[in-house]
Amino acid sequence: MSDNASTENGTEAGTEMIDTVRLGTDGPLVGVQGLGCMGMSEFYGETDVDAARATLEAALEAGVTLFDTADAYGSGANEEFLAPFVKAHRDGITLATKFAIERRVDDATYRGVRNDRAYIRQAVEGSLRRLGTDVIDLYYMHRRDPGVPFAESVGAMAELVAEGKVRYLGLSEVTGAELREAHAVHPIAALQSEWSLFSRDVERSAVPAAAELGVAFVPYSPLGRGFLTGSFLDATTDLSGGDYRQHQPRFTGENAKRNADLLDPVRKAAKAHGATLGQIALAWVQQRAQVHQLTVVPIPGTRKVSRVLENTGATRITLDRIELEWLEPIAEHVAGDRYPDMSSTSAARE
Repeated sequence: MSDNASTENGTEAGTEMIDTVRLGTDGPLVGVQGLGCMGMSEFYGETDVDAARATLEAALEAGVTLFDTADAYGSGANEEFLAPFVKAHRDGITLATKFAIERRVDDATYRGVRNDRAYIRQAVEGSLRRLGTDVIDLYYMHRRDPGVPFAESVGAMAELVAEGKVRYLGLSEVTGAELREAHAVHPIAALQSEWSLFSRDVERSAVPAAAELGVAFVPYSPLGRGFLTGSFLDATTDLSGGDYRQHQPRFTGENAKRNADLLDPVRKAAKAHGATLGQIALAWVQQRAQVHQLTVVPIPGTRKVSRVLENTGATRITLDRIELEWLEPIAEHVAGDRYPDMSSTSAARE
């Protein structure tokens, strides 16, 4: 979800409109690539607000219609930031937000997980108010609390659909078994989890279950939080002090050195296509749709117009069999976990 380096080829390729696909069996029609908006409000250092707003407009002009946020991003600030854009383009976008990660004003480091019915109803009202809309197109459970039965949490989410406050339901970071259990309570349109050349644990159970059920897969951090673009080599030395990647195991110290060496096949494929590393990483994720026979809509994040054009340009790159073979072994050699604490991810429950 990070800004990635651009080149002349990548930027020029982004002038065309991207294709569209349907989220889930009966879900909304969206651009085949979405936009993750988290970094516009938190986690990646200071944001140029005007540039970020221009980025939203450029994404829409390129055919991006799925805009992804969460109530946890900036403790609601990201939803508030998006509100003017939502108001201006409400009928032309698919608005996705999430609940479940609880934050506290008196403790900036606190992260709780709540899936109980009372919290869900409280959370949706807050998101609707901050976003300035009367309906959320796609409402995700951001993280799963295994202590709350899916019959309760997904049942509460289904009530929001019946009441017209939410159109479609989504889940994030759940296992294949959990997806099946939730889908039996109410149809799930999309599953959002980390999926990239560096992170393929979802292929164990979540991806097969999504394909079986007709659930779309929405990969977050498809660029490995920017590391796959080659834009930084060690978060400690290359990124600003406010960047949370400095606390992620893969991006510092010996892990970062080992993982940087894994980018050589990405560079090789990029050279073959006259593309950027980021475009190859995105093209690989997009081609998982054919490999696994399901809809895949990655949501790379950026705050710059040039990066939007580069990222959408990746939708027009097709990697051949030999290039895919170059990239195939990367994930098994990655050093370090995705998060310092993996307990809230699907991998921890498989």
